[in-house]
Amino acid sequence: MKTVVFDIETVSFPWLELDPLQREKLTRRAEDHEDFLRMKEGGALSPYTGKVIVIAMMNPESGQGKVWYEAAERREEKSEDGFFEYVGCGEREMLVEFWTALSKFEVFVSFNGRAFDGPFLSVRSAAHALSPSKNLSGYRYSVESHIDLLEVLTFYGTVSRDQWPSLHSACVAFGIPSPKSEEMHGYAVGDAYREGRLAEVAEYCRRDVEATAALFKRLETTLLPLFKR
Repeated sequence: MKTVVFDIETVSFPWLELDPLQREKLTRRAEDHEDFLRMKEGGALSPYTGKVIVIAMMNPESGQGKVWYEAAERREEKSEDGFFEYVGCGEREMLVEFWTALSKFEVFVSFNGRAFDGPFLSVRSAAHALSPSKNLSGYRYSVESHIDLLEVLTFYGTVSRDQWPSLHSACVAFGIPSPKSEEMHGYAVGDAYREGRLAEVAEYCRRDVEATAALFKRLETTLLPLFKR
């Protein structure tokens, strides 16, 4: 079956554009100023206080993929290695094109996509009056259409939450080059975005789908068969 790996990067809306009650909710438990600044970034974790700035998808068989990233004007280019197409556009446009591209596949692979990426993409689409082409958060206990590798590695949450692996940890454990670095990781995306380093975020998202695809290949014949009926 045709399989695709996907991942997204998100940021919070500008602080002063958030509703006062949303701002209060995000920071109400802050213990000091440093904690307050950290909690402000939490807006990136919700489709009600944040937006999608990068979407990446990749065919794990061909190694070819596509990355959409936020841009004021549309632009298109190929990666230097020729494997990825990069498209700059607005959030609504990237969501339209993502769902159209996704509809051509039968199996979707992610890392925590059932709980985060799928709902975030779907709610942001609805906010733009768009209908998602697929339900990426369907029946949890199935790997027939959506294979969430975090669910596989935690055995559907059976493992104690403090032992859940990050994508970085899983890559290290399976001998896969990690997409994370000291300069670019999940918590650094917001700062990179505000500093105008969106190209770095787009590359980081590409590395995420490549690492997720490599992890999928390692689990496809080892752990995944345990979850299939």
